This record gives sequence, structure tokens and C-alpha cells, in this order.
Amino acid sequence: MTTLSPENSLSARQSASFILVKRKPPIDKTEWDGFFDENGHLAKSRDSICVNILERGLHPFVRTEAWKFLTGYYSWQSSQDERLMVDSTRRKNYKALCQMYEKIQPLLENLHRNFIETRNNIAYDIQKLYDKDPLGNVLIDKKRLEKILLLSYVCNTQAEYQQGFHEMVMLFQLMVEHDHETFWLFQFFLQKTEHSCVINIGVGKNLDMLNNVINFLDPVFAEHLKGKGAGAVQSLFPWFCLYFQRAFKSFDDVWRLWEVLLTGKPCRNFQVLVAYSMLQMVRTQVLQESMTGDDILLACNNLIDLDVAELVSAACTAYAELVQKDVPQPLKDFFL
Repeated sequence: MTTLSPENSLSARQSASFILVKRKPPIDKTEWDGFFDENGHLAKSRDSICVNILERGLHPFVRTEAWKFLTGYYSWQSSQDERLMVDSTRRKNYKALCQMYEKIQPLLENLHRNFIETRNNIAYDIQKLYDKDPLGNVLIDKKRLEKILLLSYVCNTQAEYQQGFHEMVMLFQLMVEHDHETFWLFQFFLQKTEHSCVINIGVGKNLDMLNNVINFLDPVFAEHLKGKGAGAVQSLFPWFCLYFQRAFKSFDDVWRLWEVLLTGKPCRNFQVLVAYSMLQMVRTQVLQESMTGDDILLACNNLIDLDVAELVSAACTAYAELVQKDVPQPLKDFFL
């Protein structure tokens, strides 16, 4: 086994302290613009910007542009002119994909046995979405959302479509103005997060690693989960499929967590440490009441309206604890 760098542990503890105790305001437009020179080239290190995002988050007015860098829609090394060209190219490519989809749709309906079923599932999922705010203002365009999801299903053969994607893409549609931005941001988001919210790619891996983290950091809790809590951890797959959306009160909180995950700070696959920290919130109750699997799952599902800063801080603390120990190679490979 290998001991990870103490600098990583110190950085994680400092971030946890910063997030929880010194809650500075998020990065606003003036500060964000100051990260770039007159030609739009980055004038500050990408690393320091990402640490700032981890510790403080982004103001809503900055989020649309910043997420294009965090996801890889834009290169951090690009100039303003280059970004204009990239956006134009992405718009044209999206239009070309739409035209291709229209041409092959009859073929898909006749030859692709899952296409009609998936299209119906997408339509059904979208109809369940609330598309208006409390004042009755329309928040999302369901037809546009359906088109983007169908196109993503046809084009992204890795991820295809799974229940919950409609909620995720809705959050991108609320963040940006144009359909091509929504489509590409979602595709890059999946890539950047290593498809870890996709059931047949990353969700199982996340759950396995969550078990490993519990075994390593909290053997007492792990022993209970292996006995009376059998299957409880594996039943937490919605946490990863929806990327913790249901745990928060507002979309801003979800975006705040997601942008942390996109920074890669303080480590890769930080979502597993977020899940571990959420489990720690019910640990005392589970052990005191000697809860079984179903009761543990119910307690976990009751974790709603969480404070996103406290959760990120707790996950940073878990990472600091992890890197102080002799970490098994699978965990080291997963987080670093």
C-alpha cells in the first residue's frame, strides 16, 4: 500500500475549513473577468481558479461561461476570438447532427428496436417535469428538451438514455440560452465526470468504491452494513444517477456541487466522498437503532435540503483523512 502526499491532505483540510468557516462570497463577474487578459487568454493559473471554485463557488451570472471551461467546451488556453470560433463550430455541428437525425429517424423507427421505446420513455419523463415556477412563469421548453435528449440518445452510444437524464439536461437548459450549448455541455459534462452517473459505466464502480471507502475509513460502520445493512449501499445508486439532485433544496445548490465535481478538486471521483459524507450523516442513527437495509435506505432518502457547503466541506475532510493513511492501490488509482 502507498501513502499519499501529505500536501494533498493539508490542502483538503484547508479547503474544508475555508468552505465551512470562512464562507466568502462566490466568484462574481468582475473577479472572473479579471482572470483573463485583454485578449481573453488566461492570466491566472487554472489550478488556482479551480481551488477558488471548490472553496467559494460561482455567482449565477458567471456560471454559464465558467462551465464551458470546466467541462471542456472551451479550452483554458484559448483566446476570446478562438472561443467565438469554437462556439460557432459547435453550433454548426449541432445543426448538422439535427439534420442527420431527421434523415435517419424513419430508419431508426423501423430497424432500431429500442428507439421507439426510448422515445416514449423520454416523452413520459419530460411530461412529469414541472415547467413553471411558483409565479407561473415557464422555466423550460419541453419540446426543445425532448429534442436534445433524443439527439443525445442517438449520438452518445456510450451513455444512451437513462431515467434521470431529463432532469440533468433540464438544469443545463436553465443555465444556457441556446440548444447547441445545452447539448454539448451535457456531453462534455458526462465525459468530464467519466460517465460516473451512467448506470452501465460508472454507477456500479462508484458503489463499489463507496464500499471500499467505508471499509477503509469506518470499519465499525462497514461491519454493520455487511450484516444487517446488506444491500443498503448498492441501493443508493440514485445518488449517483441523479448526481445528488434530490439532496438539495435549490438548483443553485446542485450547480454548486456539480461545479466542484468538474474542477477535479481536491481529487478525481470526488462524488464518492460526497456519498460517503452523506452516509456519515445517518451513521449514528443506523448504529444506535441497529437499522436493517430498508430502514437505512429510508434514512438516506430522507437526506434532503442539505447545506451544500457543509457537504463539500465534509467530503474534503474525508479526503484529508483518506490521504493520511496507507491507502490501498485501488483507492489510490480511483481518487488520484
